Amino acid sequence: MRQVLSRRDFIKISSTAGAGLMIGITLPYKDRLVAAGVVEQTFEPNVWVSIHPDNTITIMAAKSEMGQHIRTSLPMIVAEELEADWSQVKVAQADAHPDKYGSQGTGGSGSIRRSFTRLRKAGATAREMLVQAGADKWDVSKAECIAEKGKILHVSSGKTFTFGELAEAASKLPAPEDPLLKNPRDFKLIGNSMPGLDTPSRVNGTAQFGMDIQVPNMVYAAVLRCPTFGGKIKSFKSQKTKKVNGIIDTFEIDDGIAIVGKNTWAVIKGQRALDVNWDHGDFANWNSKQIRDMMEKKGAGKAIVAREDGTVVNVKNDQIISAQYEVPFTHHATMEPMNCVVHVKKNTCEIWAPTQVPQRIQTTAAKYLGMDVKNITVHVTLLGGGFGRRLWADFVTDALQVSKRTKKPVKLVWTREDDIAHDFFRPTSIHKLQGSLSKKTVNLWKHRVVAPSISGQMAPERFKNGRLDRSAVNGASNLPYAIPNVLVDYVMTNTEVPVGWWRSVYNSQNAFANEGFIDELAEAAGKDSFQFRLDLLKDSPRHMGVLKLAAEKAGWGKKLGKDNGMGIAVHESFGSWAAMVAEVTVGEKGTLKIDKITSAIDCGLVINPDGVKAQMESAIVYGLTSTLKGEITIEKGAVVQSNFHDFELLRIDEMPKVNVYIVKSAEPPGGAGEPGLPPVAPAVANAVFAATGKRIRRLPIKPEDLI
Repeated sequence: MRQVLSRRDFIKISSTAGAGLMIGITLPYKDRLVAAGVVEQTFEPNVWVSIHPDNTITIMAAKSEMGQHIRTSLPMIVAEELEADWSQVKVAQADAHPDKYGSQGTGGSGSIRRSFTRLRKAGATAREMLVQAGADKWDVSKAECIAEKGKILHVSSGKTFTFGELAEAASKLPAPEDPLLKNPRDFKLIGNSMPGLDTPSRVNGTAQFGMDIQVPNMVYAAVLRCPTFGGKIKSFKSQKTKKVNGIIDTFEIDDGIAIVGKNTWAVIKGQRALDVNWDHGDFANWNSKQIRDMMEKKGAGKAIVAREDGTVVNVKNDQIISAQYEVPFTHHATMEPMNCVVHVKKNTCEIWAPTQVPQRIQTTAAKYLGMDVKNITVHVTLLGGGFGRRLWADFVTDALQVSKRTKKPVKLVWTREDDIAHDFFRPTSIHKLQGSLSKKTVNLWKHRVVAPSISGQMAPERFKNGRLDRSAVNGASNLPYAIPNVLVDYVMTNTEVPVGWWRSVYNSQNAFANEGFIDELAEAAGKDSFQFRLDLLKDSPRHMGVLKLAAEKAGWGKKLGKDNGMGIAVHESFGSWAAMVAEVTVGEKGTLKIDKITSAIDCGLVINPDGVKAQMESAIVYGLTSTLKGEITIEKGAVVQSNFHDFELLRIDEMPKVNVYIVKSAEPPGGAGEPGLPPVAPAVANAVFAATGKRIRRLPIKPEDLI
């Protein structure tokens, strides 16, 4: 007889099912739902895997997809241990949850390297339970059964059950606490490039980015902020704005003036029509030159030691070489500007956001609204670029205020101009380097990093007593070269300009200084720069491995034309090692053409080779943009640049030929999204020197630097 459920039972069970059923906790409710025909009997041994009666397997992705192929690579890890049929695997994006998935933050090239073991165990748990369910049905020993391509096989008889056929039985078994993981030599999916699980949706246009979200009764909003950092509103007049067709309201919020309307174009026009009297604040007197002068002055003073080996005084030397390297502020330039949809209700809030930190969005909203975190739902959309910019929740806070006041769902959209003017920029920095040679061997290395601190700006109270911001010396303090006397120190130089994480962050700057200066030392020693590095890397086999691979594939030492040059660089970051060889042509009038980049990466065990190659290619594009073009300048306390006409990106006709080579490795997986970027700028700068004899010590490279 069909069991009848009360409405209260249905609400309990369906709400639990929506959050992901946990075996042994909600089974009684789920059994009654299945018996009532309300839901199908799925097998959900943990929060990552759900197996359906039709044999489809849904694997949850709890990291944000912003072009790094994570919605394919993470499911591959689970499916590998599960012994799933890849054609039956689907991926679903996890909503934010305070603790169910662990950290859902996507950054630091950590999605795979921090999830690898956990996801393997999730797949292995499901496999073990399915094997046991099959053995129980056949009344045989579990040892006689194996999982294989979406089925459980009884080896001696050849009988099989599909995963779907065993879903109900498996769901009633206890989960093993420590499932046996596969031997890597038996991997079938890992190490192979698999079809992207979300590629079809990208091709047919159904993929949902933040900009694509539409909900009923939605209004639109833009926010006008003071262009000057640290500025605020004195007063504003909205008469002209209210005359714009489609405008609903304008009002002040914490960080500016909100313009609410019936469509995006209306609020953008309304934003432009606002008449505002700003208090620009004290920083309105600052510009890029003054910031640099301040950094130079502070850089000559006291510093905090990050690394000290041997002694840096009374070192015997034949020659002392000094140099200063510099990089500017730069912008993230995500193709999709900041946006989100927020609906604040009486006791709950629902958010759709292209974010790298859904849990930060969740806690930020809960704190601002005075609600329990469990009442804040955050749906993670695809990201049209992240690069660290979407590690912040500033744009969501704006939308919360607008939705709370209007009592409607609101889509907040930033213009490109908003995005460039109010970014959290990669810090500018100055690098003071000194090295000494004795018998053509380096015996001293000094590197002073002078830069704003991201952490120090976020939480200045943590650094009042001269505490070192270790992130600011990433890539500097872990210098790999075998030099007996090393001093690396740091000077914090914060201003009102907001700074934030950027693809590879401080590694991108410190590698430029390190790898440019090591080339200078090689020249002073009269040695080939490739061999010079190898001689100093004998205790760093993974550095040597990528360096040799890149040099070999590029044909290091081959004869080049009169205006051509070849440069090399190597760097370790985020658990991976990368090397680049750049080939360039420099014209008489200061034109610079990047002809070819040959790259090598050692990121340990590779899950999805196509994903790694795509990330390396992407890092090279991004790195070349900051090498050749990317500069944010400050005038009257505000950003000078406003759109892609004056903050240019690398164009398709400027893209060099790129070859990516991956070191075969059985080491644990490292990162892939960021490690390819740091060696790009120094490889190009060193190639320019090889072609012209001119050292590039400041980015971006400009025509006058080449003449």
